[in-house]
Amino acid sequence: MPVLNAPKQYVLASNASATGTGVKWPGGPGTFSAEATFGGGTITLQVQTATGTWIAVGSDTTLTAAGIAGFILPNGSNIRALIATATAVWAFATPMT
Repeated sequence: MPVLNAPKQYVLASNASATGTGVKWPGGPGTFSAEATFGGGTITLQVQTATGTWIAVGSDTTLTAAGIAGFILPNGSNIRALIATATAVWAFATPMT
């Protein structure tokens, strides 16, 4: 049975080995989750600044193993998963409603 009113899940990487393009975040709290073949690599949730620079959301959102971390960002933030060395990466951002 489907879950009614389930929050939208934003796919940041789908079986990827390279950093993808950004997606617009609806604002508020969310979770960042990722799993991959890490092999010493990392996956970092990034947000784009007004000048176009990509920066880490926080130290908790840099993963070195499969995991999940919370974050809060304003409406309209452009986010992405920065992939460094890891392969077969699956990464998601999910609003907490």
